[in-house]
Amino acid sequence: MSEEFVYPQLELLKPVPSDIDIASNVTPIHIAKIAKHYGILEDEVDQYGKYKAKVQLSIIDRLKDQEDANYVVVTGINPTPLGEGKSTTTIGLCQALGAHLKKTAFACIRQPSQGPTFGIKGGAAGGGYSQVVPMEEFNLHMTGDIHAITAANNLLAAAIDTRILHESTQSDAALFKRLCPEAKDGSRKFAPIMLGRLQKLGITKTNPNDLTQEEISKFVRLDIDPTLITWNRVLDTNDRFLRGITIGQGKEEERFQRKTNFDISVASEIMAVLALSTSLADMRERLGRMVVGPSKAGVPITADDLGVGGALTVLMKDAIMPTLMQTLEGTPVLVHAGPFANIAHGNSSIVADQIALKLAGKDGFVVTEAGFGADIGAEKFFDIKCRSSGLKPNCAVIVATIRALKMHGGGPKVVAGTPLDKAYTGENIPLLSEGVGNLAHHIKNLKKFGVGVVVAINRFSSDTDAEIDLLVSRSLEAGADSAVMTNHWEEGGKGAIDLAKAVQEACLKTQPENFKYLYPLDLSIKEKIETIAKEIYGADGVEYSAEAEKKIQLYTNQGFSNLPICMAKTHLSLSHDPEKKGVPTGFTLPIRDVRASIGAGFIYPLVGSMNTIPGLPTRPCFYEIDIDLKTGKILGLS
Repeated sequence: MSEEFVYPQLELLKPVPSDIDIASNVTPIHIAKIAKHYGILEDEVDQYGKYKAKVQLSIIDRLKDQEDANYVVVTGINPTPLGEGKSTTTIGLCQALGAHLKKTAFACIRQPSQGPTFGIKGGAAGGGYSQVVPMEEFNLHMTGDIHAITAANNLLAAAIDTRILHESTQSDAALFKRLCPEAKDGSRKFAPIMLGRLQKLGITKTNPNDLTQEEISKFVRLDIDPTLITWNRVLDTNDRFLRGITIGQGKEEERFQRKTNFDISVASEIMAVLALSTSLADMRERLGRMVVGPSKAGVPITADDLGVGGALTVLMKDAIMPTLMQTLEGTPVLVHAGPFANIAHGNSSIVADQIALKLAGKDGFVVTEAGFGADIGAEKFFDIKCRSSGLKPNCAVIVATIRALKMHGGGPKVVAGTPLDKAYTGENIPLLSEGVGNLAHHIKNLKKFGVGVVVAINRFSSDTDAEIDLLVSRSLEAGADSAVMTNHWEEGGKGAIDLAKAVQEACLKTQPENFKYLYPLDLSIKEKIETIAKEIYGADGVEYSAEAEKKIQLYTNQGFSNLPICMAKTHLSLSHDPEKKGVPTGFTLPIRDVRASIGAGFIYPLVGSMNTIPGLPTRPCFYEIDIDLKTGKILGLS
């Protein structure tokens, strides 16, 4: 690392200004200087302006003999409207490790979706004096990865319906003539992607003119069952009116009308593929094997069967490179992928973690973040992401606030625009004592994976010593290695030094070989679902709809039962009911439907009324967002 690098000094103001005011009043370090300091070579960087850059995956191979850094995941209790500060803690921890304790520390986080940025949640750059900058670039478009996913997803959707139309309106001979057109000399040839389909059909011939009529029919007809298509169109906007649509209303297409819906772009399987791929070649293979639905004979139809796998990879070729950014204190951040944890697996990419682990080296730290609460984001980090990567984490940090735990203890409802009830702003030991059960439940779950557990308690001025003592003692009773107060929102990395020291200690005590998954893959689909429901959520059992039963049987028959499970469940409760706070008991988990992401490599059950595209609230965040026409500065982002 370069000797001349100096970490920026924060000018800490009180009261703490708005996130956008803090971010817009600093000048970030040129991204080329950040890259050089952290050991990234000049030809391994593709700059996108002054303050962000794509980094090449070739770093992994160049540093293959370098020992990996300590691997830390940040998770949280079940979220509440009061906020817990998980992203802020991830950034503050890395600022403390890097700028204050002088360790090499990378944060690896997800790219925020435009949906919540303009909806109800706001951005995801952290907050206060623990942010990724420039925060407006981080929250808006960044380097276009989500747009690439949207384009690729919708190209595949268009290919599905177009193929159904053409197969329904043409003979075998006409289809073959168009799929393998004659050259001027009368010869024909298969596109390279078609050879894979021929092999799948057991046809070894490579000259189109050698196929029999029966072989031609098998080759040209996918015979997709339009009633069982599982591939939806996507849009990176919260739009509840796209949860159910009818397509095919044009004059030429009206006989092919069918009901379908949109998902939000970050819930696309292509997003999950991006996050779980380990190389460009791996991404190409995963994109090609994505299943869009069965044929009428029950055979899985893939993107490569449709001939579009290569084109999808071309659209995604730049998106596979993580984006390098920085915190307010000049520590490096790799931003990549953005799957929701309540719909998809909710973690940033494997390749970003791999790059960071090599660059940080043996004595360094890589801090990644799992979406929403530990019951979904962290469980999926361990059972899906770590299975795909083969990486073994050392430590899990679970973020909580005393206010949020009071809500889990049965505290009054929080209404936007209304002052907080005194139960949250004053000491209330009984309420906290009841609510801390939610934190204790998550700690015990995390310990099942064999990792060290550190509790980060984000401080509010209203927190009393008695409340803090109760929370610390109950955390230790539940099995946490330590529980520490943090104040990084107000003080930046300085406010997370105790947390950073606790994480270092937990990593030293934890042996990676102690890490274990919750379940083996050779269990049946139902056995794996029920293991998660009982062991992680605390359910008494699971009930399946007729549709879910049908899908489980279909995927089992198709040979997909050995995949891990990605539960699509509300993040607001351990149960399926978002209103049930704390630690619900005596409930049965309802599985409404089951879908398969074969390219990504998991089965995902839909729990209860879970939607795959959010809606806008009455007063979305976009009311606050505007631009200063004189300076060009963006206003109102949070």
